[in-house]
Amino acid sequence: MWLELQIFGFRALWSPYYLVFIIALAAIYFYVTGPKRKKGEERPTVGQQLMFYSGLLLLYIIKGSPVDLLSHIMFTAHMTQMALYYLLFPILIIKGIPVWIWRKVFSVPILSSFLRIVTKPLLALIVFNGAFSIYHMPVLFDYAKSNEAAHTIITTLILLTAFFMWWSVFTPLKEMDRLSPILKIGFIFANGILITPACGLIIFAGTPLYETYTQSGAWMQAMSLCVPADVLNGISSSLSGPEYFTPMPLVEDQQLGGIIMKITQEIIFGVMIARIFFTWFNRERDTIDPLPANIQTES
Repeated sequence: MWLELQIFGFRALWSPYYLVFIIALAAIYFYVTGPKRKKGEERPTVGQQLMFYSGLLLLYIIKGSPVDLLSHIMFTAHMTQMALYYLLFPILIIKGIPVWIWRKVFSVPILSSFLRIVTKPLLALIVFNGAFSIYHMPVLFDYAKSNEAAHTIITTLILLTAFFMWWSVFTPLKEMDRLSPILKIGFIFANGILITPACGLIIFAGTPLYETYTQSGAWMQAMSLCVPADVLNGISSSLSGPEYFTPMPLVEDQQLGGIIMKITQEIIFGVMIARIFFTWFNRERDTIDPLPANIQTES
């Protein structure tokens, strides 16, 4: 498949302009948390820096590398992209940004009121999973894949809801840490349940659901979102559809995509639950009151 993808050229495969955007974000983070810092504003720890820069690297892999191009060719790649984009990327960014920056964001008058509403755990839980499921309804999905503005707006809005959802679990602001460890575990578990119907419908569908991957006209329109117009016009006559690049039947590709999304979600959620549980367990163990001195003496 890799050799066949070369037909789209370097710009479509590696998105150099998007790489410049990622580098700019990294430079802004370095400047704001370094030379621009004021007295009393702590420099991010090594761990926070690793989190943030890893998040930017992951973002480029998701949206700037050949993974993005493949997501318009194979539904499997699309679901892999969605799983990492919505379920892992927000965690890295939330944990990578210092507390004092988040405190400034949440102190902006109008924005603060909005953020404190949309990050309420139950609302964030329902809105994210609802938005993700609605996006994968065939009518909306095909429309988003055929219109660059709609695709950008819809996927960005879902990403914001993913940030709001994960904020309930990983908020660095103590006054907004509304959930106890056991409730955080239940919150993540509920996410896994709510996202299952969308994955299940895709996995058990007996026919292809999306025109984007089945009709050559809709597929070419979707490809225009990530392939420069001059390149696409030059090769359009030689392309018929995704089958040019992969021998996998459309239904099997669709089903595998749903399975990958579910498995990736289970892995990420499982790791997060384990992390919360063991942090909680170790903290409780460390706070257990020691035996009274007289009892220790008698024993």
